[in-house]
Amino acid sequence: MDKDLKLKGLINRQWLTEWDTVKYDEQYRRKPSPHFYMFSIKASTLKRLSKVYPRTADGSRGQDSGIQRKHDPIRSTDIKKYVHGGFPWSELSAKQKSNSENDNLKMPGWLPTAIIANILTPGTKRGNEELKGEHSIQVEDIDKNICQLTLPHTIHNEDWDPEVAPIEIIDGQHRLWAFDKDEDFDGDFEFPVIAFYDLDITWQAYLFYTINIKPKKINASLAFDLYPILRVQEWLEHSAEGNKVYKETRAQELTELLWSHNKSPWYKKINMLGDSKGGLVTQAAFIRSLLASFIKGNGNQSIGGLFGSKIETVDKEFVLNWNRPQQAAFLILIWSNLLKNISKSDNVWTKLLREENGQQSLEGIANDDSAFTSKYSLLSTDQGVRGVLHIYNDLCYINARSLHLETFVWKDELKEDFIDIEDVNKALNDFSKTDLENFIDNISKVISNFNWVTSSTPKLSDSQRKNQMVFKGSSGYKELRSQLLQELIKSEVADVKKSAEKVLRILNY
Repeated sequence: MDKDLKLKGLINRQWLTEWDTVKYDEQYRRKPSPHFYMFSIKASTLKRLSKVYPRTADGSRGQDSGIQRKHDPIRSTDIKKYVHGGFPWSELSAKQKSNSENDNLKMPGWLPTAIIANILTPGTKRGNEELKGEHSIQVEDIDKNICQLTLPHTIHNEDWDPEVAPIEIIDGQHRLWAFDKDEDFDGDFEFPVIAFYDLDITWQAYLFYTINIKPKKINASLAFDLYPILRVQEWLEHSAEGNKVYKETRAQELTELLWSHNKSPWYKKINMLGDSKGGLVTQAAFIRSLLASFIKGNGNQSIGGLFGSKIETVDKEFVLNWNRPQQAAFLILIWSNLLKNISKSDNVWTKLLREENGQQSLEGIANDDSAFTSKYSLLSTDQGVRGVLHIYNDLCYINARSLHLETFVWKDELKEDFIDIEDVNKALNDFSKTDLENFIDNISKVISNFNWVTSSTPKLSDSQRKNQMVFKGSSGYKELRSQLLQELIKSEVADVKKSAEKVLRILNY
């Protein structure tokens, strides 16, 4: 154990002249020092020097010195596990840790954020006790920028147990409680500390509030937009929390946007509540389809999700840096384009569905085209939604490089808590009249000719009904995906034809 009792630190000055006008009170909030100290100290030493004072239910609140949350042993234990093996190793069971295939999940357990503390002066009272001089820390300003801390000479004695410890922890107590006061590491583990000196307890409470309560918590989904590489990190893939943050949460965000954006063909048409009167395909089904297509990882196949996996090309591997507004805009683009082409179509299947719903003609691109929204249209079913999403994802994924998808770069500030409608409109404008939109249109022209009627559609012959029944049930997903790709092979556009052939080979259908 390190016996050195002297620590060097930095003096950090934070004091504005206008703060002199703040109302101070010698009894409850004395005027603080115009600076604080920054230093590094061994975790075990800091643990010996400090005490956490949890609030108590008894006694006068005015005299209560506690500003900390109640110690949560489970939380501290989790931090301790993290320190020794990082994340997600710390969450594995003993059996999983013994499996050598999981060795690559072990990471450094860094805790780089500073502990916020207060150094007490001799005579400071806590309850009925006071800090003794021999237990105090001496702080000396060596020059304008450097300070020296001299620790109590008895700090390393086995009987060290002062009634009042010389350091109070303002923030970071659970990190500290993860360590034993006598713990000795094989290596070094020091905490960065920001320490105020003789800070009144009221100011400590104020600091705790502004650090932990006042700031708005960052939307975790934002991290995956700021750092898209997080979407494909193996250590997050092994974490249920990581998957939920990006995959499930993102799928729900995108589904809600498709339902709420007035340019979306699905505007107010997704059954968000799951009841029999709420709309067409359910929110849950839409989310599952996005998870199976655009937001899936690479898995065992070479075709991953455009929004959720690495895109692998012959000479390059990259992650598409599109954020939430861009992803939402792309989904609106593909569905709008498909609806546009269906609305122009006079194929037998479109006429059948329109006649069944009493619509003999259409004017423009109608969001209520029965060929799209009829209860007899596969497009308004779970199978149809997944089939469409698979097709556009698969073909755009394998052409991501030639379509220059990575060149659609977002330069504006991102909203943290929601997908902004105006941002989506901006992204839609960015996609407009590009090679990408042209490629989408060529796909849509082909699959709009596909027979999208369900097997329950009236006036079908027995053979027609039998042909459409193959799309029912769980096996219907694969069958519809396969038949759509077979339809795309008939395209007169070379890029579409070759792309469909390549996807079929990869999927081994």
